[in-house]
Amino acid sequence: MGCLIALDFGEKRTGIAHTDPFQIIASGITTLPPNETLIFLEQYVLKNDVEAIIVGQPKQKDGSFSNIETLIVKFIAKLQNKISNIKIIRYDERYTSKIASQVIIDSGIKKNKRKNKSLIDQISATIILQSYLEFKKLQK
Repeated sequence: MGCLIALDFGEKRTGIAHTDPFQIIASGITTLPPNETLIFLEQYVLKNDVEAIIVGQPKQKDGSFSNIETLIVKFIAKLQNKISNIKIIRYDERYTSKIASQVIIDSGIKKNKRKNKSLIDQISATIILQSYLEFKKLQK
């Protein structure tokens, strides 16, 4: 069993998280500009046993896709060309940025560090991945 990677893709930043090899705990890795994300993932996959990449699927309250979905689909096409042997899974990411912001507040991080959007994106990716792990458990 390999680890899972999750992406909270954004126009300016992409939060990245991963699991341990047993897929028990999700933790943040980094936040990168979208143009650096493919390179990072290619290198990560070469060095680690990766079972799948979970890509957040941003939806509105009514279930329709957010405007960024078009960019995400293009990114996934590039990703599949570069890393064709790893499964890519889409997973609903509604409210993860709001939850991440609340997690930061609840953890007592000082106000000036709470403005760090990179941290929010990384935590959002972690929340997407942890939520996916819990969903996967319920499916068994």
